Amino acid sequence: MSDDPKDKGTGSNETAGQEEPGAARTTPVTESPAASAGASEVPKKADPVKRFLAVFIDGLLAAMLSLILGVVIPVLGFFLGALLGAAYMLVRDGLTLEFMDQRSLGKKLLKLRPVRLDGSRLELNDSMKRNWVFAVPNALQAIPILGQILGGLLGMVLGLVECILVLTDPEGRRWGDKLADTRVIEVDE
Repeated sequence: MSDDPKDKGTGSNETAGQEEPGAARTTPVTESPAASAGASEVPKKADPVKRFLAVFIDGLLAAMLSLILGVVIPVLGFFLGALLGAAYMLVRDGLTLEFMDQRSLGKKLLKLRPVRLDGSRLELNDSMKRNWVFAVPNALQAIPILGQILGGLLGMVLGLVECILVLTDPEGRRWGDKLADTRVIEVDE
């Protein structure tokens, strides 16, 4: 490596200890041992089967929320449950809850992580940009009969488009990923 001052501390050990206080947080979560050794390795895109299973787990969780509230609160339960399920689908990848680690429960179980294109973790607004395509059909389910039909049809169409994009895009980026400048990678944790 070079000791040239233009390298901004990437060369000598003298400058390595003089990083700015926030520098550790700006390190991409996608950095691998090969990347830290000097190679600029781009993480492999996530396995599409794992991604489909993760969204299935998350959709099942959203449906269970709706069903449980529907049983507990007979009249308003399905309405509130559908909205709660839609809210989970919307913010699921940006929640700062420690057990979720800024990713959905499905992604956590399948060792996937959505990241920004620069490698940093998602925030709540990033999650909303990438997941509105799943939240809107869920929210429509709150409307009796017509909303359930429209929500189901819209969910199938958007889901099919997202599946096709995950399978055909070189980086596995779906429409929501492109809107939020994100991608999904596999991680060890």
